[in-house]
Amino acid sequence: GPFGPLPHPRSACPRPATDRCRASIYTSSRVVLDLPHNSLMSGKSWPRRLLRWSLVLFLVGLVLGVGAIGIAYWLIAPRLPDVAEIRDMRLQVPLRVVTADGKLVAVFGEARRAPVKIADVPERLRNAFVAIEDSRFYQHPGIDVVGIARAVWLLATTDRERVPGGSTITQQVARNYFLSSEYSFTRKLSEIFLALRLEKELSKDEILELYLNKIFFGYRAYGVVAAADFYYGKPLADLSLAESAMLASIPKFPSSGNPLSNPSRALTRRDYVLERMREEGMIGQDEFELARAEIDQAQPHEPPVETDAPYLAEMVRVAALERLGNDALTTGYTIVTTLDSRLQAAANAAVRASLMDYDRRHGWRGPEAKAELGAGAGPAEWEAALAPYRPIAGLMPALVTAVDAAGASFHLAGGESATVPLERLRWRAYVDADTRGPAVTDATTMLAPGDVVRLSRNNEAGEWTLVQLPKAQGALVALDPANGAIVSLVGGYSFALSKFNRATMSNRQPGSSFKPFIYSAAFDRGFNAASIVNDAPLVFADPSQADGLWKPQNDNETFLGPMRLREAMVLSRNLVSVRVLDAIGVRYARDYITRFGFDPASMPDNLSLALGTVSVPPLTMARAFS
Repeated sequence: GPFGPLPHPRSACPRPATDRCRASIYTSSRVVLDLPHNSLMSGKSWPRRLLRWSLVLFLVGLVLGVGAIGIAYWLIAPRLPDVAEIRDMRLQVPLRVVTADGKLVAVFGEARRAPVKIADVPERLRNAFVAIEDSRFYQHPGIDVVGIARAVWLLATTDRERVPGGSTITQQVARNYFLSSEYSFTRKLSEIFLALRLEKELSKDEILELYLNKIFFGYRAYGVVAAADFYYGKPLADLSLAESAMLASIPKFPSSGNPLSNPSRALTRRDYVLERMREEGMIGQDEFELARAEIDQAQPHEPPVETDAPYLAEMVRVAALERLGNDALTTGYTIVTTLDSRLQAAANAAVRASLMDYDRRHGWRGPEAKAELGAGAGPAEWEAALAPYRPIAGLMPALVTAVDAAGASFHLAGGESATVPLERLRWRAYVDADTRGPAVTDATTMLAPGDVVRLSRNNEAGEWTLVQLPKAQGALVALDPANGAIVSLVGGYSFALSKFNRATMSNRQPGSSFKPFIYSAAFDRGFNAASIVNDAPLVFADPSQADGLWKPQNDNETFLGPMRLREAMVLSRNLVSVRVLDAIGVRYARDYITRFGFDPASMPDNLSLALGTVSVPPLTMARAFS
């Protein structure tokens, strides 16, 4: 070539090398570049070049990143909601139904929630959430750059689609109040932009208040007040440090990591929350050790229903939806009913006692169910056998574990046991609805091991007695005659057994209790309490009868002859009522009786109306008498 012969590709500088030794970079036809060997190996220029290129790449990346964020904001911002609306946003708060004297009857709604002001949240509870969720909450402007960078690094260096970190408390508020739970970059960017806006609109404490009132804790509990009430049955001020840390640990895994569904996992995370609080200087070492040693006492606490009136509560729920719309159960209404808690308790006791007495008079029908227990079965197997059964109106499910002629032993849910002697097991044998058998003198003839039965403490000594769920049903409704207000209502033996409200929905024939309305119509037509009417046999043509005749009868099939209407009313004489109705006319009587609130369609258009063959529910009868 023009520079002389080309060196062999494998040629090397002679040893030792000289400054004039050259390394040639060449192609097959000619030399492309010829550099001094000592320049190639020198370490003085490469760091400067590396720094220069790194700076250039950083600036380019920064410009591209800012440009990308700007474009994203330009595209997303018009679709973002106005964060100022959050001040007027209402949380879902359940509907509460109370009696006239303020006793809780029922709570309706998908969410358990009771909003709280941040000033009423103890500092240790606030610190627990900040420590585990966002330790730099009071320093960052709504987004945590360190957390976001860590999340981006994990996304870039791992094959995971979802990575922890990156969401501040402010971002969680933005997501929970304005966005869906969709996992996408668009949603994440929207969340970041909304968080920055929230920080400009609200103070840190206001944001934390929104967060603590919104988060989900499992078991339909939303917000810290509902969580504290459900898991510990306490107001926030009474929570211990360990309990506060436990509540802060739940939102990460509200369904699978709460102290009821997975106690060991929840305890591990509670201790981690305490550790984070110690690391952040929120608690000292002594407090940490004491809280970590505390045994968790979480258990479900349902709202304390103070008045047992489920049938009326359901009537209120339906009426609320009709009058207030679909938001009735989520807008925090409290509906004060006309119910009197004292009278309602008396009504419950009266209906249940009457049905139990009626049922006992008809005899023992046998066990509620039969559990298949293997030889050597113990408390664990007994508990499993009772698991499907729940207490109903004070009647506790029990499993017969042993029985002899003089009595029986029972296992009750929760590990309690009872031994009941024969005198408190004594029933008559059931034969049919109209017949009962002899009294039981040997407990083995009515019970056997494995039988699932019911026990009740129905005396002052608290002794267990064998009972059974009644098959008959009943209802009671009481109204204030001055204004028609319902003061007590029972729709059946137990709402848990049957949701059918017999006080308002069960059409039954009132029989002789309907006669006062017939007499009222007669008095308006010219009769009076001293009017004489003959109590004697009557026969009317009736093509629907086999012999073509209708022959009404008195209950005892006797006749008392002429008598005053006041006597006929007291003695409930059917034939007098029929004669009175025949005298005033069925059509007139029907029209008149509708003034008491009866539906004309429910009343027969014939003389049987005098015997109470109208079909009406108890509420209609109570209203009519009122």
